[in-house]
Formats: sequence, structure tokens, C-alpha cells
Amino acid sequence: MSNDASTVKPYNPEGGKKEQVADMFNNISKTYDLLNRFMTMGIDTIWRKKAIKLLKPLQPQMILDVATGTGDFALESIRILNPKKIIGVDISRGMLDVAAEKAKKKGVESQFEVRLGDSESLPFEDNTFDAVTVAFGVRNFENLEQGLSDIRRVLKPGGRAIILELSNPTAFPIKQLFNFYFHKVVPAMGKVISKDNRAYEYLPESVAKFPDGQRFAAITDKVGFASCNVRPQTFGFCTIYECNK
Repeated sequence: MSNDASTVKPYNPEGGKKEQVADMFNNISKTYDLLNRFMTMGIDTIWRKKAIKLLKPLQPQMILDVATGTGDFALESIRILNPKKIIGVDISRGMLDVAAEKAKKKGVESQFEVRLGDSESLPFEDNTFDAVTVAFGVRNFENLEQGLSDIRRVLKPGGRAIILELSNPTAFPIKQLFNFYFHKVVPAMGKVISKDNRAYEYLPESVAKFPDGQRFAAITDKVGFASCNVRPQTFGFCTIYECNK
């Protein structure tokens, strides 16, 4: 079996990954937040805060949130960093609709703009943003190298990308517990809550195939980032990557 994360697709092995990911997130957009809390046992809220605080020394005013989904990371960034503007880009209109509704409820529409767009071909000029963030999104890229290269392109010199992604614990017995929970419990609950049988089988598969840790850092180096600090969280369930241009 290939270790290439691009070979893991939500529905049809023959089709393009990007279109399938968009369809999947459109299908599960209404229940995604609930399932995300369940999938991470609620710890994702702690990981988000830790990741965002790594940007505090930079005081970024223009932030791009790639694969923004339902906007949780962007909205938490507004609360912690209070930038002038965050633009959230996603390929799923269903997810963006949820994000826009949240921004409206919180009264931050002037700070948070959502835009339909491809994470691997970002619709922005070079050197536009002080910071770029991606939370639980890079493993869904069809071409990880291309996506990271484009993130680097739109960052200003000296800017920082903060990437938060689920990873695979390696220590016994955490690894065994993680595998049981992620590959048995999560898909079963996903079927009940989202009614999309395949989506929550794809998500654990996409984590298992993702090149995490130092393998990911090596890809950021290859596309030209000056450095990438790898920060494992909670027994290695998740990793924060702090990549500097």
C-alpha cells in the first residue's frame, strides 16, 4: 500500500481527491463541529489556543486561514490576536456558510472574511500575509508539496505559518488505544451523527497516511521554509508545526 497521502480519498479511488474532499465537507458541514469535538475528545480547543499563541510575538495584522472549514481557528485567532483582518479560504461552500454564520453571531464580520478557493492555488499576491494558519487541513491537500509551497509564497518575508494537524502516536499503549478509538469508535459515531458512512472512515485513514513529524518538516524545508519547529502535543495525537519564511 502506498504511503502517499494523496492516494487516500473520501469516496472513489478513481476520482480526483480535491473534488471528493469538497463534496465530503459539504455533506458533513452541519455536523462537523460536533464530530470534531468527539474525534479529538474536545482537546482540539486546547491545541488551537497553543498554536495561535505562537503567533503572539509577531502581532500579525493580516492573517490567512487556509482550509478554514467552519472557522473555529480563525475566530479563536481573532479573540487571542485581534488582527486587522483574517481571510478564511476553503473549497467547501457548505463549511464556509457555517463559518460566516458564526462570524455574524460573534459580530466580527468586518475582521473575518470567508472566500471559496483552492488551498493549493491561493488567489493572493506573493508576500501578502504576516501569518498563515492551517488547522486539521493539510492532510486533505491533494498535493501537499504544492500546497505548502503556495502558503510560503503568500507569506511576507519573516512571516510564519502555523500548521496544526493530527498525527500518529508511537508509544505503547497510547498507539494501540489511539488506533482502536480512531479506526473503530470514530467511524461508528460518524455514521450515526453525520449519515455519511464514508467520511469518518476517510478521516482516520488520512491521518494514518499523513507524513507527520520530521517527515513533514523535511517537506517544508524542500519547498523553501527557513525553519520548521515540530511540537508534538498530548502523547503525539497532534502536532503543531511552526514554519518560518
